[in-house]
Amino acid sequence: MTANAPRVTALARTAPSATPTTGPRRVTLAVYAQDPVLHVGVVHQLRQRPEVELVADADADRAQTSLVVVDAVDDEVVALLQRLQRTGTTRTGLVVGTFESAVLQRVLECGVAAVLRRAEADQDRLLHLVLSMANGEGVLPGDLLGKLLTHVGNLQRSALDPRGLSLNTLTAREAAMLRLVAEGLDTSEIAQKTAYSERTVKNVLHEVTTRLQLRNRAHAVGYALRNGLI
Repeated sequence: MTANAPRVTALARTAPSATPTTGPRRVTLAVYAQDPVLHVGVVHQLRQRPEVELVADADADRAQTSLVVVDAVDDEVVALLQRLQRTGTTRTGLVVGTFESAVLQRVLECGVAAVLRRAEADQDRLLHLVLSMANGEGVLPGDLLGKLLTHVGNLQRSALDPRGLSLNTLTAREAAMLRLVAEGLDTSEIAQKTAYSERTVKNVLHEVTTRLQLRNRAHAVGYALRNGLI
């Protein structure tokens, strides 16, 4: 490791072996942390959950999901998120102590699919985060996204990207569904709000991410906010 390499490292260890079962395949998870204490806290909560398989350092880059656990987002954390984004094989969630709306925009652009405050990171919420990511869903704090809407609206509403984006880049239905994602609603809740089927909601959001070449719903929300589309 060079002197300038990020200090954030993968600290998860393979969970204790268990008797094979015929149940659903477990979601593989790599845990990254700046502080061994943070690592121990997250791993301890998830190690015994049958839905999750913690992976060793050597396999971290091939895990289905990754959790980055930090006090705050700095340049080292951003560098790690960007590296995980480039692998293209893992969906990344961020468990963070302190957070601001401007930072949320930055991490969404790094492909982060889910965000959870450390103060709220109990076992059930951590498990929900991991399973949601594995299913292609995003999990984001609604209050932070509300602040982000204001932040981006004030700073960048008129600064659309060089490809000539306009408000017409999203249909009214797409924009409405992305706003609901930004408020923290999941697929079933969006379906109830919009009176569409869950299948239609998934298809519409998939179309947005595919057409704009984005990684997931969280990335789509960040992209749309940054470009003043919602």
